[in-house]
Amino acid sequence: MSAKILMPLALAAAATFAAPALAQDVQGLPPSTGSVASTAAEFDLDRDSVTIGAAGVYLTDYEGSNDYRWTPAPAAIGSIKGFSFTLAGNRLSVDLIPNQPGPTWDLQAGPIGVVNFNRNSLKNIDDPRVRALGKVDTAIELGGYVGIGKTGVITSPYDKLSVTVSYRHDVANAHDSGIWQPSVNYITPLSPKAAVALFGSAERAGRGYATTYFSVSPTQTVASGLPTYNARGGWKNYTLGGLATYSITGNLLKGFKIVAGGTYRRMLNDFADSPLVSIAGSKNQWLGAVGLAYTF
Repeated sequence: MSAKILMPLALAAAATFAAPALAQDVQGLPPSTGSVASTAAEFDLDRDSVTIGAAGVYLTDYEGSNDYRWTPAPAAIGSIKGFSFTLAGNRLSVDLIPNQPGPTWDLQAGPIGVVNFNRNSLKNIDDPRVRALGKVDTAIELGGYVGIGKTGVITSPYDKLSVTVSYRHDVANAHDSGIWQPSVNYITPLSPKAAVALFGSAERAGRGYATTYFSVSPTQTVASGLPTYNARGGWKNYTLGGLATYSITGNLLKGFKIVAGGTYRRMLNDFADSPLVSIAGSKNQWLGAVGLAYTF
């Protein structure tokens, strides 16, 4: 699985299972809405909730590739005793600040961990030039994030806008450097059955990351035919995406739902100029996902 599946899936999971905002949407319907409003009594807004799911993801062979493949990816999101967590593909985060009910400010902070599989398996890479560079050890990136969100900002009292900044560092000595990632996420319920999300992010990577994944040594040039290149750290990419989810068994607070979404990523600076991208791959990176989830 490409390392760069991480953020899109994490945001997708957050958008898909936006239960607090949806619960407020249902609870806030006036009596004239009849049967829909009557279902509000079924929701215990303070109860623990866990959603699990799986998706088929269409993504690049490696970060910067122009070859694509399908791969499965797990997802889970939940809130237990007010503490929320998100598992999306190879990324796990936990919010250690308890969520408060209702339309309010939401402070966020906690640990984050990523298992970076980028180019750790040559059989998943179609381009023979990139295969000839050799595989890269799996990176274990650990760190934390802080953020703030606000419910009731644009379309209704129940939508939510969040801004976060995360930092993680490789502790497995695969690339032995850090990655900063600011993100903006917007989620809005459309009805008790449907919700949509928009999100954007950027990544700034250290020199070790650039050297490991985007540089080409003289020895690798002989093996691959790609020109020698020395990548430096800096702003690596930006990503824009969207997602929609629809309940198929009642509402988004329980039962099954369908999830579909996609992202566009643009490689930047030395990362975009690397032969792995400019010659063997593409600056334009796409990701699509469709899946099924269940809330209980």
